[in-house]
Amino acid sequence: MITEINQTKSSHNYKNISFVSKESYLFNGMDKSLKPLNTFVKSQENLSHTRFFQDVMTNWVPKVVFLRSLADFTEMTFLEFTESTLFYFAPPILGSLLQKGFAKLTPKSIRKEVNENVSRVSDEILKEAKSSNNIIAKRAVSVKAAILLACVSIPAAEYALSFAKNLLTLKLFNKSDFNNIANLNRDGQNTETAEQQKRVADSAKKHIQGAGKLSLAALVASIALATFGHKSKMLQKVSKIILQPGGAINSGLNKLGIKSQRVENALKTYINFDFKVEDGKLGLSKGQLVVSTLAGLWGYNDAGKDRGRLDQLEVLTRVPIVVFYTIFGSEIFDYTFKHILHNKNKFPDLVKQGKDGKISIPKRAELPDLAEKIAKLKKTPVQVEFNRLLKEKSIITAVPYGFALVFMGFLLAGITRFWTQYRYDQSKQENQAQDKLKNLIQPKKFI
Repeated sequence: MITEINQTKSSHNYKNISFVSKESYLFNGMDKSLKPLNTFVKSQENLSHTRFFQDVMTNWVPKVVFLRSLADFTEMTFLEFTESTLFYFAPPILGSLLQKGFAKLTPKSIRKEVNENVSRVSDEILKEAKSSNNIIAKRAVSVKAAILLACVSIPAAEYALSFAKNLLTLKLFNKSDFNNIANLNRDGQNTETAEQQKRVADSAKKHIQGAGKLSLAALVASIALATFGHKSKMLQKVSKIILQPGGAINSGLNKLGIKSQRVENALKTYINFDFKVEDGKLGLSKGQLVVSTLAGLWGYNDAGKDRGRLDQLEVLTRVPIVVFYTIFGSEIFDYTFKHILHNKNKFPDLVKQGKDGKISIPKRAELPDLAEKIAKLKKTPVQVEFNRLLKEKSIITAVPYGFALVFMGFLLAGITRFWTQYRYDQSKQENQAQDKLKNLIQPKKFI
């Protein structure tokens, strides 16, 4: 094992180094100024970590800049960090824990094989489960469906999160009126009432309890499915629908004569509760992201309604745009940006178009091999080519990220807060005008 590599070695000697050491040599040998870029690129290639940091940067940081009150900051911080954790880390963590738990419901003789199949893509195990004597695949189908069913607790928790936020603000700051929380009352007028606070608290507790009951029911049903799902054709069909609801919808459309490859791909991508499987590990999928974000939008709206019309309007102004961008927008911008780079022949060593017309960008781990090939052709030092590729990769990664930060972060946060204040001021002026009109037309009493 090579424990130390002289960074001044020639590219000729470098060829004899194994891939692991070669990669270590290039990453360790890069300029210090490139290390932050390397860390950034590395973080962006993990969907969970990428989306978590993007959410924090594009939602939390701009809101801090446009801070309205301590109560606003507290509940916004609670929401953003808890919500992002639920979105991006809860699915793979909970999925792995449930996988280990449900594995104990299968006989020891086939437990290992079933568990290995659960960690495969659903398409593969569903095909094998069609065979009447493939008990391992059938158990894997029902166990995996049971895991997804139990994960209903994640969107349920996301829905309840906004109500938990209402309770938190009420407990810490004794505020339930959005006008006071957002500091819209510039004259310091307090519009809190005991009646409204009780209504907000009761509503929050009711919805949180409802989410808890739904999660418990889903867990009980999932245990039953994991235990008996392989024995029943009906439960196998239910399991298939749970694993691939988009596929079931597409089959229904095909029966109606509606056939489209684009529609099929979209349904299987975005209406798909299955995990993304990489190296045998369960990870966050786009379909799971869709469910959680929509549950969050629903919860934001209902909880906002409890605290006043302006809270609900602010939610409806901002959150649908954030949801759309979270699900589709980042990919749309990323797709467009990469095609622009390809058409302008920018970074040709990285931006490649396949026969299918898709633009592909090498992953960070592929850069060392690519650098070596380019160095052989150009007869240049491998480290120089690697450093260049890493810089170009960071630009390709950073531009979409920067767009999200500026547009989805600062611009959207600023506009949202401006419109909320504007609506409040307009409403206040209208109420004052109505009061004056009532005083004018009110008959005077003569003594």
